[in-house]
Amino acid sequence: MKIRMVFLTLLILSITTLALAQKPSPPAQAQCKFSDGKTITVDYSSPRMKGRKIYGGLVPYGEVWRTGANEATTFVTTADLTVNGKSVPAGNYTIFTVPNPDKWTLIVNKKTGEWGIPYKYESEELLRTDMMVSKTPSPVENFTISFDQSGAACTMNVIWDDNKSSVQVMESK
Repeated sequence: MKIRMVFLTLLILSITTLALAQKPSPPAQAQCKFSDGKTITVDYSSPRMKGRKIYGGLVPYGEVWRTGANEATTFVTTADLTVNGKSVPAGNYTIFTVPNPDKWTLIVNKKTGEWGIPYKYESEELLRTDMMVSKTPSPVENFTISFDQSGAACTMNVIWDDNKSSVQVMESK
């Protein structure tokens, strides 16, 4: 009887551990490293398409989106930055976006530690700026934020479904 109880306990623990390890929107991170050692780090949760209509469906057009899932996406920079000519001092921020079919808006917000929606942080905004929008060659299942680096500039990409939205981020000198 004791062996049976031990076996059942181990089985339940194994199933629970496996279920917890397979989060539907697991944590992810993107990073840009400048030549002087300073960095930009973006921490976000990466939802999956799972056959759903993403933009204009799950993520409505024209509304502030937390840019990922779960908690709001964090944007931490150890460098002073310029984003489309606008200054972002070194510090901790939260990023949001406003998706539209042909133009996205990036919001960098000074408020940190919140869940993300409903968005009620306009008074804490550091900047709003346009993002370039393009189509991906094929649908991307996992929501992804990445950086392409070229010298003192990084291009931050937000990629999901058939959409890639990008903005150039430069280190201020």
